[in-house]
Amino acid sequence: MATDDKALGDLLARLFQAHPWHGVLVGEDAPSIVNAYIEIVPTDAVKYELDKPSGHLKVDRPQRFSSMCPAPYGFIPQTYCGDRVAELCAARTGRTQVRGDGDPMDICVLTERPAAHGDFFVRARPVGGLRMIDGDEADDKIIAVLESDVTYGHIRDIGDAPPGLVDRLRHYFLSYKQLPQDAPRRVEIADVYDRAEAEDLIRRSAADYRARYGSPETRIAELRRLLAE
Repeated sequence: MATDDKALGDLLARLFQAHPWHGVLVGEDAPSIVNAYIEIVPTDAVKYELDKPSGHLKVDRPQRFSSMCPAPYGFIPQTYCGDRVAELCAARTGRTQVRGDGDPMDICVLTERPAAHGDFFVRARPVGGLRMIDGDEADDKIIAVLESDVTYGHIRDIGDAPPGLVDRLRHYFLSYKQLPQDAPRRVEIADVYDRAEAEDLIRRSAADYRARYGSPETRIAELRRLLAE
């Protein structure tokens, strides 16, 4: 980045809060450690979701059922579930009509410590994920551990995580959009995958983001060009 562009970027960072999706890096150590923006925590009786145009957290809907998300849940910034994410889902499941859901990559972060509310960032280490399909859309859920967490921080792969906790995550995502009597089931989890697969998906979603929104590194120069017109 040119010196003037860096100075402008530093000034904007001091004046304005960064957009949680577009204005924060995936993480300097990604995909082994990523930034994760948390939208909801296990005590939330309301599902909060980022309002993508404004960058503010909004109420999506009240939680429909008694099941609560068993871990802080949100997304990885500067990722996008597009063609590359859908391609891997299709290859793993044998489906031909799969597309990305057009949202940032979802992530659940295992931690022993409670959080009072969402709307914050953490550093998290991906250890695996759930290959979730919503209709005909790839809607993967990366499972990660909070960096340096006393209880879960030692986990390096999904096989080391408590099976009961993974089952809770599966149950929540299979049931949070659908009444028990509804058929056919709209959401399915095709499989649970390991850390290597999770890291591959993060790389793919970061590449999908750049294909959809351009390179974040060029935005200050683009802003300067637009201001000069």
